[in-house]
Amino acid sequence: MVGGSGFVGRHIANQLTAREIRIRIPTRRRERVKELLVLPTVDVVEADVHNDDTLDRLCRGMDAVINLAGILHGDFKRVHVELPRRIVAACRRNGVTRLLHMSALHAGRDRRSEYLRSKGEGERIVTESGLATTLFRPSVIFGPGDSSLSLFARLARRLPVLPLASPDSRFQPVFVEDVAHAFASSLDDPSTYHQRYDLCGPHRYTLRQLVEYAARLTGSKPLIIGLNDGLSRLQAMIMECLPGSILNRDSHASMEVDSVCDPGCDPFGTVWKRRATSLEAVAPSYVPAPMPRERRDRHRADR
Repeated sequence: MVGGSGFVGRHIANQLTAREIRIRIPTRRRERVKELLVLPTVDVVEADVHNDDTLDRLCRGMDAVINLAGILHGDFKRVHVELPRRIVAACRRNGVTRLLHMSALHAGRDRRSEYLRSKGEGERIVTESGLATTLFRPSVIFGPGDSSLSLFARLARRLPVLPLASPDSRFQPVFVEDVAHAFASSLDDPSTYHQRYDLCGPHRYTLRQLVEYAARLTGSKPLIIGLNDGLSRLQAMIMECLPGSILNRDSHASMEVDSVCDPGCDPFGTVWKRRATSLEAVAPSYVPAPMPRERRDRHRADR
């Protein structure tokens, strides 16, 4: 499982372990994924997945490959285009006929965002591979350890004023366990071969609504200032210079395309007979609520 040590990969690994499926997960640093080392069917291997010989060793003896590799900034072509091409070639060389691939909602080779454009090119490589492929295209994924709602909550707790780029961009967040279930259930299901699934939760939100919700969960009341398009681009240009920032000029461009599914799109119900989990059903369990002292201080401030 390439990219299996990441946010979604850890949840897929848990579900596949519960099904007693043997998994091989490459990672750059084995000590960083201690929670995977205790899973009885998981073999964590230090490896460079951009090396063809290494990919051959990882694929050898496997029945299927899951590719979850993805980045939000950096060398998109290397990770989203060249790596899928290497994985497809390694599958062919080693007799692996099944490939499950993580893409992104509304990825396309004609998009202005390099992220969405490279994801679209990766989709083309996978679908034209001749393997038994299944593609998954999720909206923003939420759950314990996510980089979206948890980030908004941290910012809301720390900053009294939040300038917000692209506040009207729309998202349809999908629960990480639902995404993991889609992968795990499709692995040996022939009805999912050569299919592409858009994955969304049950509700749509603007970016402003998501940030406001995260703030409410923490008991914070920051002043959220929505920026127009020009100021949003300026903020993205400044923030991409900061280490660890998820906002840059390319992510701003990707938000020009609403990350929502088409009306009536519900593969969770039609394919996996499962109801998509709402954000409100899960977020309160992992977004930190205010500490007792914080609640008292805010109560006094409101009086």
